[in-house]
Amino acid sequence: NVLAVSLFTSYICGFAFFLLMLHSVYGDLSYSFPEEMKRGYVIGNVAKDLGLEASRLSARNARIDTTGNRKRYCDVKLSTGELIAAERIDREGLCGKKASCVLKQELVLENPLELHRISLHVQDINDNSPQFNEDMIDIEIRESADEGARFRLGEAHDADIGQHSVQKYTLERNDNFVLIVDKDNVELVLDKELDREQRHDLKLLLTALDGGTPQRSGTVVIHVTVLDANDNAPVFSQATYKAKRYSMLWLNDGG
Repeated sequence: NVLAVSLFTSYICGFAFFLLMLHSVYGDLSYSFPEEMKRGYVIGNVAKDLGLEASRLSARNARIDTTGNRKRYCDVKLSTGELIAAERIDREGLCGKKASCVLKQELVLENPLELHRISLHVQDINDNSPQFNEDMIDIEIRESADEGARFRLGEAHDADIGQHSVQKYTLERNDNFVLIVDKDNVELVLDKELDREQRHDLKLLLTALDGGTPQRSGTVVIHVTVLDANDNAPVFSQATYKAKRYSMLWLNDGG
């Protein structure tokens, strides 16, 4: 049967091509490097890591594959075999708050055809400072508020991850308030009662700090307005008042 023979031949050729392609795909290459490195930064050396002669890279048309709308984040320097950054890479822009940021690339070699997968692990650097959502936090507190009263504050945000994100908060030293931080809850706690008659408002500086080296920080002003309470009775200026009686004499000028 001619049709059966033709189908069998096509199957054998397809299977052989699959095996050929299978043998042309080699193991992964993996590199780690910090974000924000300038274009041309040397990530690694593919020729050395693959056991190839750098002088053969040009003849084998070594290149980073960009088919399928894949963006090229690295290039191969044919004279040396070095893998270099094709552009400045912003980890936060690519991966956000993900714990791991891995970019996939493929190195293609011809004669014979080889395909090597490259994993680029982009490491976070401390390039962002903590930021609050507002420039000032306004709080109104009645002077009759009891000690221990709590007032929740907005937390700071940091685009970096891990140790480079927000690690602690500090409050400017003052006579009335302390700061309590429980996980993501940042609270202002009244430690000493307020007296509006002595002071009608306070401004305190709240600072958020990350764990990088050098350390970065962000600040926000807490504006506390003390509201009046009816905590004072009317008071006269003296204990006793004396009144005197005067006689008035009217004179008539005869007009």
